[in-house]
Amino acid sequence: MARKWLRIKGVLIGASTLCALFGSVPGAFARDYAASAEANAQVQGTVALAQLPREAVNTLNLIAAGGPYPYEKDGIVFGNRERLLPPHRRGYYHEYTVPTPRARNRGARRIVCGGPLKRTDDCYYSDDHYTSFNRIVE
Repeated sequence: MARKWLRIKGVLIGASTLCALFGSVPGAFARDYAASAEANAQVQGTVALAQLPREAVNTLNLIAAGGPYPYEKDGIVFGNRERLLPPHRRGYYHEYTVPTPRARNRGARRIVCGGPLKRTDDCYYSDDHYTSFNRIVE
């Protein structure tokens, strides 16, 4: 127990020393993180609505109508942990399944839309389970 306390005390002293030397680190970290997220936002390109698989167009129509969705997880918040989409506050993006013919599970295809529910003007298509995205354009 004493060793653990000494380690914690050492970390606290080390952190306070860093703050004394470099000033307010949390603000700098937040700015660097935001700049890093902006730089990492990488949408592969665009895909026209007419180029999407039929199932994706059907999913977009369901999104615009507000459902009902075939999968329980459709409409949940998409966290953008991969940081491939433009950065926004948590809750901005929602994910939806694009059914894959002959798949026994949800498959890898998804549409992620930003903004209020039922809105489809800021949507992205992924056919590889969030490894890459293409912005959907009309």
